[in-house]
Amino acid sequence: MKNRFLTISLLVFFVAAGIDKGIAQVTPLATAVSGLKYPWKEAELMEPANLAAAIKSGTAKITILNIGAVEDLPGAIHIGAVNETENMIKLKKTLEGLSKEKPIVIYCGCCPFTKCPNIQPAYLELKKSGFTQIRVLNLPTNLHTNWIAKGYPLAKN
Repeated sequence: MKNRFLTISLLVFFVAAGIDKGIAQVTPLATAVSGLKYPWKEAELMEPANLAAAIKSGTAKITILNIGAVEDLPGAIHIGAVNETENMIKLKKTLEGLSKEKPIVIYCGCCPFTKCPNIQPAYLELKKSGFTQIRVLNLPTNLHTNWIAKGYPLAKN
């Protein structure tokens, strides 16, 4: 009972501290609540507004990889859901032609990070392959909520 009270008290404290400071960092809170461990560091998350601005400027030297079954962002290479073997093979072949130091942003957005079958395998493949500038687009809920609903651009078909 004491441990449960302490856990709940700490959770309330951290939530209140985040709200008090105006912090909207969904991933660390989700990790703390659910006990999930993501392989990426918080510093490797890229906020949607930052990527949208880079795309809009047209000067971004970033490779964007759509590793899910969602709409493409402008300039994204469509790999497809990497939880399917043929798409993981496609990802590996795509990576063969890229410099290990090139900035790469991966995204899926099919569902929340906590359930996504694509983000973690793609991230781990990039790490295993020696890429050093990996960013995960911070879509903690999904592409619609965290990108489309905010008016950020999609690729024109």
